[in-house]
Amino acid sequence: GMVPSGASTGEHEAVELRDGDKSRYGGLGTQKAVDNVNNIIAEAIIGYDVRDQQAIDRAMIALDGTPNKGKLGANAILGVSIAVARAAADYLEIPLYSYLGGFNTKVLPTPMMNIINGGSHSDAPIAFQEFMIVPAGAPTFKEALRWGAEIFHALKKILKGRGLETAVGDEGGFAPRFDGTEDGVETIIAAIEAAGYVPGKDVFIGFDCASSEFYDKERKVYDYTKFEGEGAAVRTAAEQIDYLEGLVNKYPIITIEDGMDENDWDGWKALTERLGGKVQLVGDDFFVTNTDYLSRGIEEGAANSILIKVNQIGT
Repeated sequence: GMVPSGASTGEHEAVELRDGDKSRYGGLGTQKAVDNVNNIIAEAIIGYDVRDQQAIDRAMIALDGTPNKGKLGANAILGVSIAVARAAADYLEIPLYSYLGGFNTKVLPTPMMNIINGGSHSDAPIAFQEFMIVPAGAPTFKEALRWGAEIFHALKKILKGRGLETAVGDEGGFAPRFDGTEDGVETIIAAIEAAGYVPGKDVFIGFDCASSEFYDKERKVYDYTKFEGEGAAVRTAAEQIDYLEGLVNKYPIITIEDGMDENDWDGWKALTERLGGKVQLVGDDFFVTNTDYLSRGIEEGAANSILIKVNQIGT
């Protein structure tokens, strides 16, 4: 199975095993992980029933024996875990989504399209990593996809008209030199309208703040100067929450991912108390797809949604 890899990652994620040999792929080769699959994992799981996903995953976790899958590598374990699921679906002659989600899995989620890249995903001077459009008013996935494509091209036209760059960042969104976050949001709203849709009715806006990327642990502040340069804001947790609330009150924002630092539990609880009834507050780096962190979040009222990325947990 193919294993994804992220540019901005949570510090509690499972360990991705890389070779560290600078002469191959700049040290990012995965021959050690592949060797672990072929020589260690294969030996341990041959003979299992391919339909017993849990038993196979547990056997690999036990074989690794570390809390973060650092011995065999989460990329080695997950690759096998995905391959097992695919093999079982093929054996049963059913689609993979039915095998994993059940036979009543017939609804596609609303796509969230990342059309402006900032933070660690581009060289644009914007701290937030992703500005997304969410066509929540579309009747079908097919229509939502079309709306997104039309807005993307309308945005390109607007950027060109302003003399801004239309090169794209790591995730395919534009990475222009905006005059800050609000300029980015207002330009997206203009693109939604130019494409013939109504912001806040047909199409909404979402952020991935990736706040851990600009949180200063020593000073306990959200330091926007890291990406936005001299003169940018430096905010306390309380000020960060006020800032996000101000954006939510001003614009049709429906979802905010990683609005607070991954270790700022008090900040997350305060943010959820303030905005949890209005918007989706998503834990990505915060939960790192880990059921222990998720359980704590539910118990303490921190965040109200989770982003599931299997590479963060390793099976």
